Amino acid sequence: MARVGSKLLVSVDLQKKPWEQELPLHNRWHPEIPPVAEATTGELFKVEMIDFSGGAITNNPTADDAKHADLSQVHYLSGPIRVVDNDGLPALPGDLLAVEICNLGPLPGDEWGFTATFDRENGGGFLTDHFPHATKAIWYFEGIYAYSPQIPGVRFPGITHPGIIGTAPSMELLNIWNERERDVEENGLQSLKLCEVLHSRPLANLPTPRNCHLGKIEKGSNEWEKIAREAARTIPGRENGGNCDIKNLSRGSKVYLPVFVEGANLSTGDMHFSQGDGEVSLCGAIEMSGFLELKCDIIRGGMKEYLTPMGPTPLHVNPIFEIGPVEPRFSEWLVFEGISVDEHGKQHYLDATVAYKRAVLNAIDYISKFGYSKEQVYLLLSCCPCEGRISGIVDAPNACATLAIPTAIFDQDIRPKNNKVPVGPRVVRKPDVFKCTYDGNLPITKNASASS
Repeated sequence: MARVGSKLLVSVDLQKKPWEQELPLHNRWHPEIPPVAEATTGELFKVEMIDFSGGAITNNPTADDAKHADLSQVHYLSGPIRVVDNDGLPALPGDLLAVEICNLGPLPGDEWGFTATFDRENGGGFLTDHFPHATKAIWYFEGIYAYSPQIPGVRFPGITHPGIIGTAPSMELLNIWNERERDVEENGLQSLKLCEVLHSRPLANLPTPRNCHLGKIEKGSNEWEKIAREAARTIPGRENGGNCDIKNLSRGSKVYLPVFVEGANLSTGDMHFSQGDGEVSLCGAIEMSGFLELKCDIIRGGMKEYLTPMGPTPLHVNPIFEIGPVEPRFSEWLVFEGISVDEHGKQHYLDATVAYKRAVLNAIDYISKFGYSKEQVYLLLSCCPCEGRISGIVDAPNACATLAIPTAIFDQDIRPKNNKVPVGPRVVRKPDVFKCTYDGNLPITKNASASS
């Protein structure tokens, strides 16, 4: 008889700290982090996850927790999960792990999330030079919809997805990551182009033992000390998948991940109720705790057959993603253009990052005319289902990027008109996002419910 329902492989207790969970979590990538569970190909299994901050950012009416967030601890991942076939043979290096997302959502009883910006000196965001201080908005879920008291007049369906899903790297691949990212950290300041675009943000996030959690490996042991100095941070996406932040990886999606170690050692976390393309405020999706129901298959030799190496070794491969059939459909969009001329008027050559930055800034400037603060719009564009595009990358000297915003998410018509711009949001009081500003060296939190 066919099995009814999914098998719970990894559970979490939201009343406990990340390091107190029955099956220990991890927040680094390393081949020697041992698996905490095993899945067989074809079986439906369930994985529960805490939010990426491990509960450090809460639904309290303040942005202080975002301001003081210790980013050395993110992201908390559930797993690793060892994957074997029906004969008990594990996935092997060179195979491809096909992971189907059958179902997902917030954890029952915890139907809320948050969007935030970090302080400029603590990670910042895509527009940190324009928004240097910490902010936060709380979102509440009504089925497929999200709304925020801090950004009134807006309600939208989320495309719920895991921000992080990936396999463990081999030691050879881990060494490649650390070497090339260390080179960026040490030599990146010589790249004027890089610094002009993202100037006060970290150039890379190198291994650090601080707040390092390695699952079943006992902290303070000789083994832990060695691995903690080598293990890669989970911040960027890489060849193993990882923090890809693809907003369309929702129900019915498939992820084809290269296998680098025996058993694949699948891990996932960083659940998002919704996200805009780019997740521009950095802590920019609607972050939440959640669950995934997954089913795996092993494509033997699939890395060689389906993934084309793009570098000096076969390790330079990248996953393939198959988008599922379920997502909200919008028929009307307002599209904002950006070109590779920065906000100071300087011309850049076919720079898609500068162009996208200008598209986002143009959208923020425009939508703020409808009664919103620019901080509200920045957070909104980071988490609503907006669509980012590189619309032109060949017409020198200007790359052209666009940001399309579904107009139906607003309770007012935001299209340009001949008559006067309406005043909104349509509420008696006009709240704002929680903000941290400065009085000397002391943070001051502004309450979101205060009248403007």
